Amino acid sequence: MSAHASAQPSPPLQVHPWQRWGWVMGGVWLVFLAFPIAGVVDSGESRPRIIAGVALYVVFAGVYIRGFRAMSRAVSRADVVRRGVAHLVALTLICVMIHLLVGSASVGGGPYLVALAMFVLPMWAAVGVTVVVLLVTTWLTTVSSELADTWYLSGVVLLVAVVTAVVRTIERRGLLHDELAAELTVSAERDRLARDVHDVIGHTLTAMSLKADVAERLLDTDPERARQEIAEVGVLSRQALAEVRAAVGGIRSARLDDEIASAERVLASAGIAADMPKDLSVVDPRHRVVLAWVLREAVTNVVRHSDASVCRVVLGPASLTVEDDGRGPSGLREGNGLRGVRERVDAAGGALRVSDASPGTRLVVTL
Repeated sequence: MSAHASAQPSPPLQVHPWQRWGWVMGGVWLVFLAFPIAGVVDSGESRPRIIAGVALYVVFAGVYIRGFRAMSRAVSRADVVRRGVAHLVALTLICVMIHLLVGSASVGGGPYLVALAMFVLPMWAAVGVTVVVLLVTTWLTTVSSELADTWYLSGVVLLVAVVTAVVRTIERRGLLHDELAAELTVSAERDRLARDVHDVIGHTLTAMSLKADVAERLLDTDPERARQEIAEVGVLSRQALAEVRAAVGGIRSARLDDEIASAERVLASAGIAADMPKDLSVVDPRHRVVLAWVLREAVTNVVRHSDASVCRVVLGPASLTVEDDGRGPSGLREGNGLRGVRERVDAAGGALRVSDASPGTRLVVTL
């Protein structure tokens, strides 16, 4: 796992199983420590120095594995850097101690320092560590007669740097992809919630407003009818509250038959004659939810903006047509409601068209 420090608090890391157990794969490469350990044994130093050198390489391997395990359990990006740098410093000190004990045989730890640095430090710092290790390795293999046949170690260090840099880049891209996917999911849910709440509130508040106006007009001439209208306002308010809660919970789903009945009531309250379909069985069940949402918003727009006297709704197996004899679409702007309808239709693979019905407006949806 790779990361670099940031001035801002770091978010918790999402650790995949592969990242959590990746240290096992890293530990496989420790088998190549057999070569520098063999160099320590053949270094010609005294037995205590050789034993100490071999022991330090064993400690080196343990610290290396522990470093990767510690990073895989980090809770933030900053924690990755903190733990990784601590282990990187420890490995460097062990290499220095091995060099003091047995000389140039310490060169075998270089590739492991580069690998850990690539997964811990910012790229510029990791490249800096790589350059230093490369220079030290080249110098040791040049000046030491014991390492005359190991000129290729510099190439090994460079190869490790390139491979780990590629792995780091792929990992960073994967993390970025996951973050973007999460943001898109949140954005889509936010749009869904806004669309659902707008459709629910816009339609129901329109009906409540119309009924309140009717009740006000009838208050003196027909008190009984006014009380009925006010009672229906109360019913609509409770219905709106329930629908908003359902929309927030993500379980709001419009029913076509309910929307037909609701449209008739709202149009009647606005004094608009409603010509509604009676047979809903012609509609493909797969399209009923989308068409129900479209009908709700279309009728709301007719009541609010058309100044019509008649509204006609026609249903097909995969289509909906809403016509009125009002002002027509001239100068009509696409607000949040119509935009939300278009998004629903687009998501269902359909098309929405608004045109002049001469007189009035025609809205056609095909799925």
